[in-house]
Amino acid sequence: MSNTHLITKLNVSTTKDEEEILGANGYQLINADLNEGTGKNRIFLWYKKECGIKPITRIQFSFNDKMKSGLADAGYELVDKDLNAGAGASPIFLWYFYGSTESDIPIENLEVSKDANEEPALLKDGWERLGCDLNRRVGGNFIYLWVKREKPSYICEIAATVDFSSDKQKFDLGFTRVDEDTNRGAGGNFVFLWYRRSTDKSKALTALNASINFQENVKLQNEDFKKLSINLNSGTTGNDVYAWYLTEGCESQIRNMVLLINPAAWTIYQKAGINFVDKNLNEGNKGMKMYLAYQ
Repeated sequence: MSNTHLITKLNVSTTKDEEEILGANGYQLINADLNEGTGKNRIFLWYKKECGIKPITRIQFSFNDKMKSGLADAGYELVDKDLNAGAGASPIFLWYFYGSTESDIPIENLEVSKDANEEPALLKDGWERLGCDLNRRVGGNFIYLWVKREKPSYICEIAATVDFSSDKQKFDLGFTRVDEDTNRGAGGNFVFLWYRRSTDKSKALTALNASINFQENVKLQNEDFKKLSINLNSGTTGNDVYAWYLTEGCESQIRNMVLLINPAAWTIYQKAGINFVDKNLNEGNKGMKMYLAYQ
């Protein structure tokens, strides 16, 4: 069976010369500058769709050196071009993976959003937003990469990790990391949310929530929500914050979840009717305000 509609390679250009070389080597350009709004280098993402070659099933980003080892150990391929080139701040790198777990559903299309107004429609259309703002820490637009998979899939499991020691294990199990620290700006540990996908609708989670105090813990427990054991505020002086999920009920199946750090997105998502969990994951500290939303 031909898989010419699936993406098999990714690359990045940070200069005019690199653009010409990739174009000459059969790569196709996604016409969206990943440095938009910074006035710095033009950075573009490129992809190939080739016959008879394994398709890419997962894409991740790293924005510090400690994020790299788990990806490398799990067999992810690094595109060694800084997505923040010329803009200062910490380098961001793209990684991709050819996987064969149940959660590895081939990617057939890519899209880049540069404005929160574009996001709800993509989410409702089954696109999956990857977690890293590609202008992270450099100002400019909030820029996200979105993937469209070959088949509809659902989030069947979520998890959280503190620091980086279990990254390889999570990647090996088919998890995708939401590449934004839930403690961003708050001090404390690096804490990340993760999710795993399945094409089996019956395995899908049906709702997400968060608790920022003891009363909410009790309430969610009484509503049959299950709690992740990791405090999303681990190592900070803020409230204990936990993510919760529901596995049954007649609610709709969750296809995608996003961590919203762009203040403009908070009302835009709510007005669009996306499920918005109105609990700041950095409650009680000076960290960046952020919220969960899901569709």
